[in-house]
Amino acid sequence: MSFSKLRRYSTFLDSTIKTHLKNPAEPFLVPTGCKSNHLPLPYRLLPAAKGQDSDFVNVAYSHLIHSEWDKLSKLSSGLTPFRIKHILLKTRKDHVLSLEFFKWVELQSSELNTLDVHSVVLHSLTKLLKFKTAESILSKLLGVGMLELNYPRKVFEALVYSYRMCDSSPRVFDVLFRTYARMKKFRNATDAFCWMREYGFYPTIESCNLYLSMLNGSNHADVALAFYKEMCRCRISPNVYTHNIVIGAFCRVGKLEMAVEVFEKMERKGLACNVVSYNTLIAGYCGKGLLSSGVKLKNVMEKKGVSPNAVTYNTLINALCKEGKLHEATKLLSEMQKMKVAPTIVTYNTLINGYSESGNIEMGNRLFEEMAVAGIKADIITYNAVIKGMCKEGKTKKAAYMVKKLDNEKLVPNASTFAALITGQCVRSNAERAFQLYKTMVYSGCHPNEVTFKMLISAFLKNEDYSGAVQVLREMIGRAIAPDSETLSYLCNGLCQCDREELAMDLCKEIECQRLMPEGFGKAVIKSVEYA
Repeated sequence: MSFSKLRRYSTFLDSTIKTHLKNPAEPFLVPTGCKSNHLPLPYRLLPAAKGQDSDFVNVAYSHLIHSEWDKLSKLSSGLTPFRIKHILLKTRKDHVLSLEFFKWVELQSSELNTLDVHSVVLHSLTKLLKFKTAESILSKLLGVGMLELNYPRKVFEALVYSYRMCDSSPRVFDVLFRTYARMKKFRNATDAFCWMREYGFYPTIESCNLYLSMLNGSNHADVALAFYKEMCRCRISPNVYTHNIVIGAFCRVGKLEMAVEVFEKMERKGLACNVVSYNTLIAGYCGKGLLSSGVKLKNVMEKKGVSPNAVTYNTLINALCKEGKLHEATKLLSEMQKMKVAPTIVTYNTLINGYSESGNIEMGNRLFEEMAVAGIKADIITYNAVIKGMCKEGKTKKAAYMVKKLDNEKLVPNASTFAALITGQCVRSNAERAFQLYKTMVYSGCHPNEVTFKMLISAFLKNEDYSGAVQVLREMIGRAIAPDSETLSYLCNGLCQCDREELAMDLCKEIECQRLMPEGFGKAVIKSVEYA
């Protein structure tokens, strides 16, 4: 689903759905003594099996309960969806037998297991609380039929029309909603919610939480918040986990004050904020650059008897490192160890990267060694941070030694590894060597970014090697990455000074043709090159 569609979907949830609601209370239930506009459940009876159908069903059922699969196989040519449904109804109180028969039919011919057949099995499984098995069957069913027009509606109707016939449980619709959520079929999940509501059924809070979590994790926090409002209108009581997700969603969309309001509302409602509640809000403060508020909240949680965990410390350490407050970040590491909260690889990677960025490779190496002593195995992110620190100082030999160690640790260099090595060569003004590393990087399947290209071009320009700079620029254009205005101006001026105005003009035209011309590099600049 595109972002624009999700925005429209958010509006749909926030306005259209509410017109259909009439005071539902608990999930699955119509409030007692309340007037309801819910649709009555249809009752579609399965005609009785007569004659040959009756004989077939009885014989097949007998073979089935005695596990006489060889005899049952001889009857496979006489299978029909009608007969299959009758056999499944006879076995619906034994989910193992029902499932075995259903899978056996699938092997004979998948076309025999129609939507109606699936619905009988799903009703049986959910009635007996076999939700994971039901969800597995639904996932396969929904995945296969999604290209068919109105397929989600057909699946829902098959469940509705067979509901009373199978003496089912409302949880069958909850499983449907939950399956859509897990599959990230967000529109289908909402449609299922609306259709359920029409008959007075509502998802459990656990399924709603799953849906909210999946939306949040897929960068659809605005939709998650709209759905949360709808949950509240439907009187589906949110729990601590729900509020934690909503706090995170408000932080994601930049509405920190709303996140704080939900946090405070939890306390007023008597819902004990847990470590996740605090961590989520601390991350929200740090994301807004309000580090002091994040630290204060950590102190508050400790006073209220909620112990900070590794995530709490990692969030604050990361924020401190971003602000260059490395001493304070290291003090938090010491506090972690004192409080017997084990630092994680994220803790060390964040600190090592912070010190590498600041040029203090000695402290970065010390943390690298401390990490090994603590029994935490370094990953590619750790090595990249150390390598980057060495390369920024121009210590390319030490960096190369670290790269050799990657193979011993069974780690594969990635784009960040190569970018760090290229930086090291550029710092030493070895533009040609840096470009060779770029080629190795591309050959290895890694993708250079704009920063790497700018660094390479700058290194060639520093050496007044305009041919090399042009070569890098052409590589950049070939990857549809736009150069920045300053770099392009510097290169074009250098070419003009070398009486290569025509090449500069051709480059500008090529960039303009590819629609990669940077802002600020206007027609006036191009004309100045043309008439230089």
